[in-house]
Amino acid sequence: MSPGALLAVEWIWSVTLVIVVLIIVPAVLALVYRLMLAAWRIERYLARTLKAAGGIAGNTASIPALDDTIAVATTILGVAHSIDEHCAGIEKLLLGRVAAGK
Repeated sequence: MSPGALLAVEWIWSVTLVIVVLIIVPAVLALVYRLMLAAWRIERYLARTLKAAGGIAGNTASIPALDDTIAVATTILGVAHSIDEHCAGIEKLLLGRVAAGK
């Protein structure tokens, strides 16, 4: 190769190296920094979401017990209706005795 061709090759490599060092490397570092910020934000949001999910799970843990409550309330309602019928019968009997006593 001629000295002029070697100089041209050296100049092309130098320009390419300067472009890489001054433009491409900072651009890649900026993108990596943005990627890390996004990852940190996702991690923070995940921690908050996990905490909220734990609270929701704690607050909804007693929902299955509502089925038991409904079953007991149904039984109580039946008993209350039976008591009401018996009270009506007793009331009728007492009113009959009061009316007969007059």
